[in-house]
Amino acid sequence: MSKMTGWWKNRSTAGKVELYTRGSFHLFVLLEITSFGLMPVAATAPSRPSVLLALSLLLMVCGHAVLCGVLTHKALHWVVGRRERPTRTAVAVVVTTAACTLAVLSLRATGHISEEAVAPTLVAGLIWFASGSLVLCLRSVKRMRDIPPVAAVATGLAGLALGMPAATALAYCVGILLGSLFFGATCGFSAWLLRTVYELDRSREVQARLAVAEERLRFGRDLHDVMGRNLAVIALKSELAIQLARRERPEAVEQMIEVQRIAQESQREVRDVVRGYRQADLSVEVEGARGVLSAAGMDCRVDFLAARGTELPAEVQSALGWVVREATTNILRHGDAHRCLIRLTAAETGAVTLVVENDGAPETPTGPPGSGLAGLRERLAALDGTLQAGLVGDGRFRLMAQIPDRRLQELEVRA
Repeated sequence: MSKMTGWWKNRSTAGKVELYTRGSFHLFVLLEITSFGLMPVAATAPSRPSVLLALSLLLMVCGHAVLCGVLTHKALHWVVGRRERPTRTAVAVVVTTAACTLAVLSLRATGHISEEAVAPTLVAGLIWFASGSLVLCLRSVKRMRDIPPVAAVATGLAGLALGMPAATALAYCVGILLGSLFFGATCGFSAWLLRTVYELDRSREVQARLAVAEERLRFGRDLHDVMGRNLAVIALKSELAIQLARRERPEAVEQMIEVQRIAQESQREVRDVVRGYRQADLSVEVEGARGVLSAAGMDCRVDFLAARGTELPAEVQSALGWVVREATTNILRHGDAHRCLIRLTAAETGAVTLVVENDGAPETPTGPPGSGLAGLRERLAALDGTLQAGLVGDGRFRLMAQIPDRRLQELEVRA
């Protein structure tokens, strides 16, 4: 069953919306053929000329439906930004629809189509589905609104030119206008929804990248502030020591001793910067995870059941803070979550347990395994802690970190 449903569960939200939208529009091809193309066949008298004409009209509708389906397929690719606007295919649909409509009206005017309901039904079906597919090729709502009235007026004028009564031509106009408005609004809303979903998906990815870039800039800025001045002093004193050594001056040794001192001081400052970068504050990470996940449209709930609270040792808070940070990153990158739970349980006695659970997890990894969980296990192993990660059913992924009570007591006594 997992293999049968994996093709759906492993897709992102944007991918699911696109697949649903494409499936709906592809059904339009069958809908046009069965609802409008088969009507001439059903209403035809059992004579050879009538049957040939009905079959010809059916083939015409089938070709038109397939052409509209091709335009819809290309237009959806354009909507999500994968290709250019299918202008040539859109022109082909307009020309084909006009030719087919004129052919049906001419056959009705010459009496080859005797049934009164066949011609209006065919004309309506051809223009309605063509209007819907053409709307997908437009971004401006104003231009979308122009398609139904233009199609209605053109149909009415063509009917009058072929000798159709004014009342009948007006009825054609009204029917074409109402139907085209419905199909145009439906297709336009679907395109807008698909475009919006993809924009939100890209925005979430950009937000994650910006967060990583901002952290890199902060680390680079701190490192530059620490090392920039010291390296400049080392370079100057080294050059001075070289000049003094060439002159065999004893001050060269003093300058090199000063260079050694500055280098050792720089090492200590760099270690302080790296230590501050690698340590994570638990409360800050939990609130940051809540804010990031909520901004991404998820329902993030935090349960902080900690009797020890802020009395947790700094090493424990740092390790668990990294667990929250890594879990948040995995939820944003590898899942399609709607709800997330972060629960910390730290009673007066007993192990400290941190659980991060989310829905929408794919049953199979979408990419190569990373080193994030391995790094977390190494951090927790230094505190005799354990890390468990995996699916727990219904598309839920759980990450649970535990640090035993004996280790906590050792850290508290040492503090």
